[in-house]
Amino acid sequence: MTLESLNLLPALPEVFLLCAVSAILLLDLFISDRNRAYTYLLSLLTLAACAGITLGTASDRVEFAFNGLFVDDPLSDLLKVWVYIGVAGVMVYSHVYGRSRQLFRGEFFTLALFSTLGMMVMISANHLLTLYLGLELMSLSLYSMVALQRESPRSTEAAMKYFVLGALASGMLLYGMSMLYGATGTLAIPDMAQRIASGEVRGTILVFGLVFVVAGLGFKLGAVPFHMWVPDVYHGAPTAVTLLIGSAPKLATTGFIFRILAEALGSPSLVAEWQDMLVILSVLSMVVGNVAAIVQTNLKRMLAYSTISHMGFFLLGILPGSAEGYGAAVFYAIVYVLMTLASFGMILLLSREGFEAENIDDFRGLNRRSRWYAFLMLLVMFSLAGIPVLLGFWAKLAVLQVAFEAGYTGVVVAAVLLSVVGAFYYLRVVRVMYFDDPVDTAPIVNAGDQRALIAVNALALLVLGMAPGWLLAVCQQAVKASL
Repeated sequence: MTLESLNLLPALPEVFLLCAVSAILLLDLFISDRNRAYTYLLSLLTLAACAGITLGTASDRVEFAFNGLFVDDPLSDLLKVWVYIGVAGVMVYSHVYGRSRQLFRGEFFTLALFSTLGMMVMISANHLLTLYLGLELMSLSLYSMVALQRESPRSTEAAMKYFVLGALASGMLLYGMSMLYGATGTLAIPDMAQRIASGEVRGTILVFGLVFVVAGLGFKLGAVPFHMWVPDVYHGAPTAVTLLIGSAPKLATTGFIFRILAEALGSPSLVAEWQDMLVILSVLSMVVGNVAAIVQTNLKRMLAYSTISHMGFFLLGILPGSAEGYGAAVFYAIVYVLMTLASFGMILLLSREGFEAENIDDFRGLNRRSRWYAFLMLLVMFSLAGIPVLLGFWAKLAVLQVAFEAGYTGVVVAAVLLSVVGAFYYLRVVRVMYFDDPVDTAPIVNAGDQRALIAVNALALLVLGMAPGWLLAVCQQAVKASL
């Protein structure tokens, strides 16, 4: 290996983030609790600098680093920028919440940045070992963040469940990757795709490896029947950590799926194999997620089952195995992150010291307490339900269209019917906000940056919904340039 083969420039954002988070970790040792805002600001500045480096080095070319272990292409640049936006949004939404719950500490910010680094490595992986390294860095950071409230039995239980089931998923992925290596004789994604296309593989071992990989991906997405961790972790983790788990990692998993299914296992002979499995995961996720969400009274658990159903819709974009389908799936993932940030962000805004606004009843009469916040929450719920002309509608339409054009008519009909079912529990939140008497009459107090962010976040669902074509076109173009 030579310096030329290392070629660190494509990995400059990752190198910078690693150096910056290490510096923040050391500096935080000398920062007192009352000055913890410096750690918070340094973390935001680090994410902003990473975004600047990523955009500044972005191009239409595909470049490799670390002797082919790492790739920088238009899709990775797009997903990384949205990861920065997602993680920065989590920090802004949660800093007031964290102060009153002993979460406003250096550990929270450094672990969030380390998990961001893991997501970036996953997105740019060009080798199965690099994929697994990024996955474990992200996952271990998130496991630790769930358990940050050591004195909370609910958080500790959620962390244990997340760790045990996450370790099981990682083990399944690792076993599947080992079988892929046994079938193809390589761990490099381009070489694997080339050998599969040429027929120089052991077919039976390859299919078995594919089954384990898809099962592991189902765990990471929270798709049925690998969804059992999602409601308990969403409910048990501190809301700030739940927001992180439910947002940016979905973009990293999107990159993971693209590298594995589209690039490594995208041969026509294999596409039909994983398409059948994804059909089952998609339909089951939409059925279980939407039906189970109806009976929930806890908003965090309702949004957890909502996540499961949305992952079913997301998989509709992967089903066709085409560039248009992958582009629609990337578009759906970005829109989903925006909606998740706004929904959990509103829970954080209404929470205060000693009170968690996590039950649906806590939103009763919100229109009488604050018409502005009620309107913003209405936009978020309507977008999650897929009501025109909000951005969530166009995301669902995009994946439904590519699935329909690929011949999955029955799956599309089922998805549309289940989307109507899902609208019920979203509209229930709107009903209690506008038609019920308030249970909590305490004034809503939060920081100015939180108020500004929730307004921009929720209104973006409306404004971008008026002209969604450009974002979808960017996603499609990034996928086509990266294939």
